[in-house]
Amino acid sequence: MKFSEKWGNSIDQAVDLALADLGLTREQVTVTVLEEPSKGFFGIGSKLAKVRVEEIEPEKPAKAEPVKETKKEEPKPEKQIKKEDGKEIVIEKCGVEEAPAEKKPRNKGRNRNRGRKPAAESAAEIQRAHEDVKALAERPANLTVQEDHPVKLFLEDVIKEMGLKVNIVVSANEDTVYVDIDGEDSGTIIGKRGATLDAIQYLASLVVNKDKSNYIRVVIDAEGYREKREKTLEKLAFRMADKAVNSRRSVKMEPMNPYERKVIHTALQSRKEVTTRSEGEEPYRKVIIEPVR
Repeated sequence: MKFSEKWGNSIDQAVDLALADLGLTREQVTVTVLEEPSKGFFGIGSKLAKVRVEEIEPEKPAKAEPVKETKKEEPKPEKQIKKEDGKEIVIEKCGVEEAPAEKKPRNKGRNRNRGRKPAAESAAEIQRAHEDVKALAERPANLTVQEDHPVKLFLEDVIKEMGLKVNIVVSANEDTVYVDIDGEDSGTIIGKRGATLDAIQYLASLVVNKDKSNYIRVVIDAEGYREKREKTLEKLAFRMADKAVNSRRSVKMEPMNPYERKVIHTALQSRKEVTTRSEGEEPYRKVIIEPVR
């Protein structure tokens, strides 16, 4: 029995994605909602919907009872198999030839999306990935703590509206802002797989770069989550690369946000036996690890 589990901004969107993956219609499946979607606060802390779509097994037709005949059954003619022009032909002694049965065309519904060319990360995107990951690992020495920085004022307003209790420390120089968050509600700030943390970082970046000609990088971390998550992703990347090499097949990873995809690309830059690329649209964009043939 075929099934597919998909994420979406809404339940209907997740179901449509699963149906496209299976090549089926809604009348041919059953839908189970695994996770309800949530909008969160101004998009922060929002959750995607997750569904499981399973194909409905067709009912087997009831076997018809054999009709009893009063007449004596005639003996079945013997059959012989003869090959002509590479085809097998059934020949009965009564002289009737049966042509070989035609093969039914395969259902191409499941493959209707395979012809689309996946979008790929460019060399520039991968280079920016390396720079962003490096920025998290190597903090500049000339950072100074700033109490009235626009990023801190913005975050304090957001945290207040969310009703959370955390401490915020902002350190910055002329082109980089680092924010460290800790406290009893740090887990809520991080969110599922860092989704809330990424959303807050994105909004803070918009605030600090508004009407600015030079780009200022904003990095927000909570309880050292970024470093822990990065190490976990690096281990996952190496394990999946080994799997791709050993199986000689491409390995498709689960959907990740831009930062996590950058970590995967950067971690595998030194692995000459594999290449990486990304395909799909946000928020379902994922990394593909391919063995070098």
